[in-house]
Amino acid sequence: MAPKLRGKWALGITPRHFTWILKDKLAICERPGGYGDNHRRVRRQEEIIWIRENGFSHIISIIQAPHNLHNYEELNMPYRHRPLRSEDLHLWLTAFYRELDDLLASGAKVIVHGEELGDRIVGVMGGYIRWTDLITDNTQAIAVTERLTGRQLDEFARNVVMISSGLRG
Repeated sequence: MAPKLRGKWALGITPRHFTWILKDKLAICERPGGYGDNHRRVRRQEEIIWIRENGFSHIISIIQAPHNLHNYEELNMPYRHRPLRSEDLHLWLTAFYRELDDLLASGAKVIVHGEELGDRIVGVMGGYIRWTDLITDNTQAIAVTERLTGRQLDEFARNVVMISSGLRG
């Protein structure tokens, strides 16, 4: 059972590196509570509360391990676990983008997280921008993704954007 919080804590705290990909529809962040030595149980709880209280209808985790998924259930936050599969990247991206597209088309407000806000999740989101044809040029999609996230994409992330344009068919 989720604890009853009062005052300012009832609203939670913004997840680290929270970034809008599509304003008021799709966002990304670091794993709630952090990762590795920086992980804090109380922070995880407060960040999940913030996600829930800010109207997100789904959390999607792309990390490999199912760590902390039970916390979403405890705090009544719908989630999906979609571990990134780089060995079947084309298949994984196609299925992930279709699922994300269906959620957003239904009016869902979605937040996606990896362990950290790194090149894997940023590349996947840049690929989604390109896959949807919101931006039809690969180079422009890379540039927009870099501006949105404030980071230069590595080779893996640029490659995801480049291949995503051909996955829709």
